[in-house]
Amino acid sequence: MSEERVLLITGASSGIGRATAKLMAAERRLVLAARRVEPLEELAAELGGPERALVVGCDVGEWDQVEAMTAAALEGFGQIDEVFVNAGFGATRGFLEETPEHWKSMVLTNVLGAALTIRSTLPHLLERGHGHYLVTSSIAGRRVLPGSLYSATKFATTAIGEALRQELRGRDDGKDIKVTLIEPGMVDTDFFDNRPGDAALKDEDIARTIKFALDQPPGVDLNEILIRPITQAS
Repeated sequence: MSEERVLLITGASSGIGRATAKLMAAERRLVLAARRVEPLEELAAELGGPERALVVGCDVGEWDQVEAMTAAALEGFGQIDEVFVNAGFGATRGFLEETPEHWKSMVLTNVLGAALTIRSTLPHLLERGHGHYLVTSSIAGRRVLPGSLYSATKFATTAIGEALRQELRGRDDGKDIKVTLIEPGMVDTDFFDNRPGDAALKDEDIARTIKFALDQPPGVDLNEILIRPITQAS
């Protein structure tokens, strides 16, 4: 296995996932996963092609696709060192807004998708005895937002990350696997229909936070990072 680390990123086609891939490309081989393959292929070409960035189409809410993603990563690079559990999307606030189908897809992606990504990759990390999970939650996973089912999914994501950390601390083969929850405030990405612009963080700001967590020495497990734009009061 190579000494160069392999970072798997779900939700890599846009926003924070894409920015993280671009920032880490010089230091990591990358597995770029998302439902939309075309933007992944464009990104991979920009980052050096398949020897540096492997493209995998994956709906993280579907177990067979998540298993195929993990298998493709191991076949292509022989190892997975770090997993950025990042795929997710939102919904308009209000329990009379959106469709039940949109809600179902969001819950499957944000909640089940995070759990399935962990379930699929964890046996490999346990076998190696070390690694790092980074899980994208949100400030909405720390405080309830009015009428927000998205907020409920991010409370669940926060719980998944902490539950994973506690489970690993209780396992002899998991004690060197790190878990970091990333909790952004308002970020100017295409997550929003009406983008907030300069009042918000940039996706590159969150990418630098990811890099900071990954750059910590082996004995440091940076569990939770909450990051807001300076303009955001709550």
